[in-house]
Amino acid sequence: MDTAQTALPVLSCNLFGEAGDLPDVVHCETIEVRSKLHGWELTPHRHARLHQVLLIESGGGRATMEGHGLALAPQTLINVPMGSVHAFTFVPDTQGWVVTLAAEVIDEVLDPSEGLRPVLARPAVLSAGPMASVIMRQIFDEHAGRRFARAQILRSLSGVLLGEVARRLSTDEPARPKTTDNTIFRRFEALLEEHLIDHWSVTDYAKALSITPTHLSRMTRAAIGQPATRLIEERMIREARRNLVYTNLPVSKIAYALGYNDPAYFSRVFSQATGMSPREFRMRVEAQGAFHA
Repeated sequence: MDTAQTALPVLSCNLFGEAGDLPDVVHCETIEVRSKLHGWELTPHRHARLHQVLLIESGGGRATMEGHGLALAPQTLINVPMGSVHAFTFVPDTQGWVVTLAAEVIDEVLDPSEGLRPVLARPAVLSAGPMASVIMRQIFDEHAGRRFARAQILRSLSGVLLGEVARRLSTDEPARPKTTDNTIFRRFEALLEEHLIDHWSVTDYAKALSITPTHLSRMTRAAIGQPATRLIEERMIREARRNLVYTNLPVSKIAYALGYNDPAYFSRVFSQATGMSPREFRMRVEAQGAFHA
């Protein structure tokens, strides 16, 4: 691993070099578009709310994922989960695609009973079969238009793409031994889903896991670069955003459904986390017509 590279601060952002929100179902761009602006090198960064899938058609380079250097060749599929630290150095004029999915879309298209989420949580460089290229082209074609049922088709195609990546992960990547902290982190994620609207504190989660609050936050920082308090808040905001996007419920009813006794307090929490009120967020999404077109 390049020690000079690891000395650089890890940037937490949405897309590389951007801090804005991602209101569309997916974001599509070629590898060239963003990489060329940065001299074909993207320094270490992570996405707290975004999952990315890259497909290299020609060219290549090198990826660093969670400290592991990996060669990139033509017909390479790259899985970049939320929170995973990654960096890329591409050969100039590398051709390929990048599909970025918001956490809300991941929640919408993945059935928890199928068990894909823990598989997709592993960063990896994989061989790409012919199906991956077909799906990518379909997503890019649909994303570029504004045809009827666009959002539905994009969600469906995104689910197919994630399924293809999960299948490749399950067959191409050798099983790795799980560390104790990784196992505890997965248990924490499961508890977070179970007790989200109960508004458990870090102390509550730590007690349920039989560890100290300090250990829990240290473990979440190692796994995803954020303390446990931030992960709890992020998951709540993610659920709020999902309700604002996919339902017509009034903001007050969404607040009550998420365990808030005071809708005004919920709006303040949401505004502090996102920079806009729940109503402003919903209006922005509806104005773009992204999720509902």
